Amino acid sequence: MKVYLIVEGHGEVTAAPILIRRLLWNFAQKFEVDVGSPVIRRTQAQLRREADVQAAVRVAMVQPDCAAVLVLFDGEDDCPVDLAAQVRVWAQSAAGLVPCEVVIAYREYETWLLAAVESLRGQCRIATDVQAPPDPTLKRDAKGELETFMPPGASYSPAIHQPKLSAVFDPSLAHQRNRSFRKLTKAVGDLLQGMVHPVQPWPPAGW
Repeated sequence: MKVYLIVEGHGEVTAAPILIRRLLWNFAQKFEVDVGSPVIRRTQAQLRREADVQAAVRVAMVQPDCAAVLVLFDGEDDCPVDLAAQVRVWAQSAAGLVPCEVVIAYREYETWLLAAVESLRGQCRIATDVQAPPDPTLKRDAKGELETFMPPGASYSPAIHQPKLSAVFDPSLAHQRNRSFRKLTKAVGDLLQGMVHPVQPWPPAGW
């Protein structure tokens, strides 16, 4: 039983499965559910067009053991609530009876990491005294903000750092501080419910 992911960035191709597996296995304790391979990547423009979204969902649905589909991409400056609602209608229409959810990170995936940056101290050369900004979602360039926490001359690379940081950041902190991460957490619970694998309580107690 697998959840297939549709993502936008090269970094998310590796990072998103790590994050979703952590939520499924470490926190939901649903070891019988996995993230399917390949992760399906589409461009920012394609994920804003009905035909392309539905085509990507259909690709996911024909993969082995597909039991659910999760579409995940960056919202940039768009309202994630409105955009996700529109894309969800398109995606769920194509998915039919297969559980399908859409989550849009506001403004980018790295905003979730930034919200829990204290848990990343010492990782990937991030300083050991960093503090999350009061409202991480106000940072237009979360990638650049993470880079400022690294030594002079060091650069943040999504392909390199995003998977490593996704493996160790504290999701409970991100859940407390970032609305779109709460949407992701809810989406995972809704997919499990749709797959008849409900989790109680969800999100985990203490989040």
